[in-house]
Formats: sequence, C-alpha cells, structure tokens
Amino acid sequence: MKKFVSVLILFSVSIFMMPSLAFARASLEGLSSFGGLMPLALIFIFFYLFLLRPQQKKARQHQSLLNALKKDDSIITAGGLYATVSSVKENIVEVKISDGVYVQVAKQSISVVISKEKKAEKFIEIPEIIKK
Repeated sequence: MKKFVSVLILFSVSIFMMPSLAFARASLEGLSSFGGLMPLALIFIFFYLFLLRPQQKKARQHQSLLNALKKDDSIITAGGLYATVSSVKENIVEVKISDGVYVQVAKQSISVVISKEKKAEKFIEIPEIIKK
C-alpha cells in the first residue's frame, strides 16, 4: 500500500510540473532534454533513498529474525501476546502462553524475539507475569 501511495504521489507531482516545464521551454529555447528530465530523476532518487530502501531494509531484518526463530525463544506478537516458542513450522509457530496453554501463531505476526541470551543480559525488561 505504501508503495502504491508513493508511486501515486510521484505521478501527481510529475503531472503538475509538466505545464510549468512547457512554459519554461518556450522562454528558454536552448534548454536540453536532459535538463527537462532532471527534476523527475531527482524525485525518483529521493523516493528510492528515503522511502523504498529503508522499507526494504526493515523487511529483510524482520525476515532474518523470523528465520532465526527457534524453540524456547520468548516472543512478543504484533497483538501484544507474550509467549514462548514450543515448535516452529514453515509458516506457523506454536507458542506456549501459560502452563498447558498452546496457541498457533502466524510467523509474520511475530514482532520481537527475546532469546535466552538477551534475557540473561537484561536488554529487554520482561514483565513480572512472564517471569513466573
């Protein structure tokens, strides 16, 4: 959806700039075609550097986080569910919420993985209800 919106904004900006470029060419006969395409190229570069590239980097980091998921990792889902991984399948992760309570969660809905090393180093503060 964000990509669609960014492309829509790009095209709308380019359409609104076309009449101004046409009037500018009438007054400046010596303007090259490269100079006319320069604003459009700058817009493409801006969108790539500040919108598309950071979004792709974040998606790659999230995918590597999901690929490194293993048994006994503590996780936090996108819905705010704190759980411990009991088994990992291709697209589904079975998690333990409480003693004897197991839930299947879609792998893409996992937002944070708290491994045993991070618990030991106290990088992330675990709520008291989870420590029990």
